[in-house]
Amino acid sequence: MKKLGLKVIYPGLQEHPQHTLLKSLANKGYGFGGVLSIDLGTEERANILMYHLQNTTDNQFGFMAVSLGYYETLMSCSGSSTSSELNVEEKEFAGISPGLVRMSVGYTGTLEQKWSQFEKAFANMV
Repeated sequence: MKKLGLKVIYPGLQEHPQHTLLKSLANKGYGFGGVLSIDLGTEERANILMYHLQNTTDNQFGFMAVSLGYYETLMSCSGSSTSSELNVEEKEFAGISPGLVRMSVGYTGTLEQKWSQFEKAFANMV
């Protein structure tokens, strides 16, 4: 995703500010989890990508949702959904940009399928 020019927020990346802390707390062999965020800059771009991921990829990448607790892959534009009650300053302080998309990668499909679907959806929105 970073190679596509996206800002990726994931504690499994060494440059994440809490990477070392999570690594010290996590169970060995379980990785860093399936929740990640990408910042598309604007709510419009975030919604376009989520639309393509939900509606134009083969075997559907996932579903738009406000909660990320489900066995399928889910995605949410946090600034306009789960954090919509915060004002602009509070969102900025929390690192929630208008284009922040949170994803929880589900159990269905393979990582290779999900990546292929993501690349296709991202290419369609550009």
